[in-house]
Amino acid sequence: MSIGPVKAISRDESDTVDDKQVVGRKIWRIVPYIKRYWRRAVGGVAANAAARAFDLIPFVAIGMAADYYQSGTYTSSFIESFVNSSSLSSPEIGFGVLILISFSFLAVFQGISEFLWQSTAYKVQHDIRMDATASLMAMEASYFETRQTGNLMAVLSADVAQLEDVVSDSSTSMIRILITFATSFGIMAWMSPTLALILGIPLLLVIPMVVWFSTRVQRRYRKQRESTGGIVSILENVLSGIVTVQAYNAGGFELSRVESESGEYRDQAIHAANLRNRFIPGIYVVAGLSFALLVSAGGWLMESGEISVGQFVTFLLISTRMTMPMFILGMLLNQLQRGEAASKRVFAIIDLEPTIYDKENALPLENPITSITFEDVTFAYPTSESNVLNGITFSASSGEFLGVMGHTGAGKSTILKLVERFYEPQLGMVKINGTDINDYAIETVRDRIGFVSQDPFLFYGDVRSNVAYAREATDEEIQKALEIAGAWEFVSQLSEGIDTMVGDRGVMLSGGQRARIALARALLKDPDLLVLDEASAALDSETEKRIQMSLFGSSNGDSKRITIGVAHRLATIRNADEIIAMVDGAIVERGPHAELLANDNVYASQWSIQTGELDATEA
Repeated sequence: MSIGPVKAISRDESDTVDDKQVVGRKIWRIVPYIKRYWRRAVGGVAANAAARAFDLIPFVAIGMAADYYQSGTYTSSFIESFVNSSSLSSPEIGFGVLILISFSFLAVFQGISEFLWQSTAYKVQHDIRMDATASLMAMEASYFETRQTGNLMAVLSADVAQLEDVVSDSSTSMIRILITFATSFGIMAWMSPTLALILGIPLLLVIPMVVWFSTRVQRRYRKQRESTGGIVSILENVLSGIVTVQAYNAGGFELSRVESESGEYRDQAIHAANLRNRFIPGIYVVAGLSFALLVSAGGWLMESGEISVGQFVTFLLISTRMTMPMFILGMLLNQLQRGEAASKRVFAIIDLEPTIYDKENALPLENPITSITFEDVTFAYPTSESNVLNGITFSASSGEFLGVMGHTGAGKSTILKLVERFYEPQLGMVKINGTDINDYAIETVRDRIGFVSQDPFLFYGDVRSNVAYAREATDEEIQKALEIAGAWEFVSQLSEGIDTMVGDRGVMLSGGQRARIALARALLKDPDLLVLDEASAALDSETEKRIQMSLFGSSNGDSKRITIGVAHRLATIRNADEIIAMVDGAIVERGPHAELLANDNVYASQWSIQTGELDATEA
């Protein structure tokens, strides 16, 4: 009988196609992060408002100066009192000083605003990246088995950086546009409501243009972000496996893969640029219409005496500040749409919910692990329709060594993944100390387990940091772990000993050396349960024998550790207290080495093949 998985693979929104393109629907989720630093944000807005005010004062002063130079009278009592102050030698100098002071304060407040918003943006970027990273690290193993590492890396780097641009640049630009537009229109309406209305009506045409642009270009940007992730994924694979690529002369094939993804990015970028370059000219046309009406209507209003020459000059100058944001608007919308595409991918990761997690009342595993038990466990991977394990039952107690053998795909490594709770069985139960493993907090269980995978992973760094990855340790503790793992002999001969760099993924070491350092890392934890998944596959027989003597010899005879070892090479587990032989997810026989040889079944057959006895008999 085959049962499917109970829990589906976790999906994120980046995997789905969303045809509804709403401006800012996802990007608004940045706001709660900004609220954490609301004092900086409010200070940035206030400084920006002050900067915009001092940006417009010179235009008002220029208009009033024009009226003064023409008629010799002031149109503002404040300006009159300022330019006629005793410290100024003439009105002309007074107008100049007023403008200089305005620009000085503009520089100060603009600088304060930029700093406050940029520092807020960097803090928000950090918080979002940490939330996304924490969300990924909480996900179960099946999530990563169906996704490319490079794609996730692109989200955590490029997409998060895009959101930082939205906060530091787009947000300040938006605030600047709103304040400038409102202040400019208010000043012009105060001077001449008629002329302000003539200038403002054509600007309403921008609204449908913005809707048209934003609802079409966002889909292009989303596909661009996806293509970026695809490119990074391929490059990450190629660079990690460059030896294989070169050995099989596959450079041309890999280039074609990159070309395909890069071409998709290019095509979507060109489509987006086409839309953008149809939108921007429309902004210019609307701005031109507004200016044309302003100049024509302004001339009639001056002739009728409704406005003075100075006021008309102020109108012309301020209108440039009022219409300039429209040109920035095109670039701003462009950036916001990029941010929208990036935010969908980033927040899709933040919203991930793992299917394997602690129960509400999960217990900490405070006592040492003294027993591990499988009770009629049945398991199927989320992506598989057939079971990998079928009714598996066994147990191991303190001081025991349990060996697991079987052909490829028999389910050996799956047992270890269930012990680590990387997955959960669909039927049956895994118990630690007689209690369901699901009743314990995951971290407290893993704290007591030492795990060595069949493909030992070393981080970029030195030997010391890789061994001490398990916990902080002294050099003496690290050396002892290396000695037990059979690694000290070669580590002590390295150019810088335990401070020798191992390269990315440990490429500067041989497979056997990587395996021994990974074993030392597990042993440094002094775990109650040691899980070995083909850990000695890359070792020669003599080294493996020495390591086994260190682990299970007389010097460690009093060890209370439980060891579960999975192996193809039966010499690795021949000294186990019990060996279970698996075929197609089921245990077909069990017992110690001598007993299994006497049974003359699966184990004995594999032993004969591996030791050459079968060949000798046939000869």
